[in-house]
Amino acid sequence: MMCQHCKEREATTHIKKNINGNKTEMHLCSECAAKFGVAEEFSAESFFADTFFGNLLGAGIPAMNVLSGVERCDCCGSSFNDIVKNGSVGCANCYQKFEDKLESSIIKIHGKTKHVGKNVTYTVDDTDKTETAVDTVQSLKEDLKQAVKEQRFEDAAQLRDRIKELEG
Repeated sequence: MMCQHCKEREATTHIKKNINGNKTEMHLCSECAAKFGVAEEFSAESFFADTFFGNLLGAGIPAMNVLSGVERCDCCGSSFNDIVKNGSVGCANCYQKFEDKLESSIIKIHGKTKHVGKNVTYTVDDTDKTETAVDTVQSLKEDLKQAVKEQRFEDAAQLRDRIKELEG
């Protein structure tokens, strides 16, 4: 079939459009398709990237990382852009891989970079009294200042209430 646009070359691209039930078909040669921006150069790398077959046929995620030039996690293949777009990291190794980029965001969201769990309980041993009530209040006041500075007002209110509870 000949190209419906230039009517000179053999059509290699078939385009079907269905807009509100109005169906149209067009047959274009590769040059006309490129001119209209509907056909891109085919490459096995772009076709198989981040797929099961890409990993099966190639050397896996580390090889794709080198070829694509995008820094990705060696374990799950997530890039920093993927993490930003999804709002979650791909795996535990992503925290180490993107530590320098993630740290400021984690501090803004959680206040600290060390995970202490949901229900924190402190036990004070007679032999080890490193964390006294005064130290705890001082630490909470610093956290309160940081929360206000970062405009995390709900966290600031909780910290304020905790400080009043300890001081009272």
